[in-house]
Amino acid sequence: MARNSDTPRSNCRINFALETFGDKWTLLIVRDLMFKGKRTFGEFLESKEKISTNILADRLKRLEEHGIVEKTVAPDNRSKLLYRLTSKGKDLLPVMLEITAWSVKHDATRNTSDPFLTMFGSAKEEMMSAILDKLD
Repeated sequence: MARNSDTPRSNCRINFALETFGDKWTLLIVRDLMFKGKRTFGEFLESKEKISTNILADRLKRLEEHGIVEKTVAPDNRSKLLYRLTSKGKDLLPVMLEITAWSVKHDATRNTSDPFLTMFGSAKEEMMSAILDKLD
């Protein structure tokens, strides 16, 4: 099985995930790809969290190296790169939804919509299918 780095701190599965996503930007990029339909470098820069260009470039490169995102050249503009989640990246959907639900429960300043919360509670599988359909 592939390792995240040549020298992991341990063989613990939680450690593997932390070495892959263990900073404040990486999961926000996955969020933008998965839920917000962002696909270009410029679109990621427009996020409210205001990631810097050098950090964004580094995290996109890392996500690509780990097989979570892939980049292609835009068919209509050869100088523009498009990013999308791979199947490995799409496998993060249940995790991202659970993180969202946990945050709603423990953060009073949430901005998650009520329809999301209702669907998450009663029709999670249908919700996941609809999100995955939009990613293809």
